[in-house]
Amino acid sequence: MTTRILIADDQEDVRIGFRLILNAQPDMTVVGEAGDGARAVELARHLRPDVVLADIRMPGMDGLEVTRQLASETHVIVVTTFDLDEYVHTALREGACGFLLKRSGPTLLVEAVRAAMAGDTLISPQVTLRLLRGLIRPAPPPLEDPLTARELEIARLVARGHTNADIAAELAISPGTVKTHIAHIQRKVRATNRVGIAAWAWSSGQVL
Repeated sequence: MTTRILIADDQEDVRIGFRLILNAQPDMTVVGEAGDGARAVELARHLRPDVVLADIRMPGMDGLEVTRQLASETHVIVVTTFDLDEYVHTALREGACGFLLKRSGPTLLVEAVRAAMAGDTLISPQVTLRLLRGLIRPAPPPLEDPLTARELEIARLVARGHTNADIAAELAISPGTVKTHIAHIQRKVRATNRVGIAAWAWSSGQVL
């Protein structure tokens, strides 16, 4: 099945770049573009895309308001230059299923779209690391089903902000194998996504 995507950004060159990256994927197609928030909401309700990529700072209605209006209807991923904690918290609270910095690169953009379609949330590693370091949590209880050495290795890499592609390259294993390991780790640490894995790794002292 092809994932249908709407891009909302007031910079034409950004929209062009994203369109080229996404249309190059065999399972993705860009069905519309908007240069402001109001137009993004209008197009989303007309075109019914699977995923909306929304910049935060746009003329008129900003990306956070776009997220608030559309998150119950489709998957919204906020993509921005500005990684302020306030933006991250607001976007996730309003229902965004991803928060990416524009400098994160094409691989993470594609992974974020796929994660959204899988019901997961992907946040740029730079943002994730800062948020996790700010968490003050008690150490989690011992795992009933401990991680294997390889799973622990992958959990630490996730906590340091590595993507699946990064982990596959570093450990010389296939991306599919990484995905399988991450699924096992999520089950064992009772996490719903990779952010939960990272939170477990940091709070349990696996990452210094």
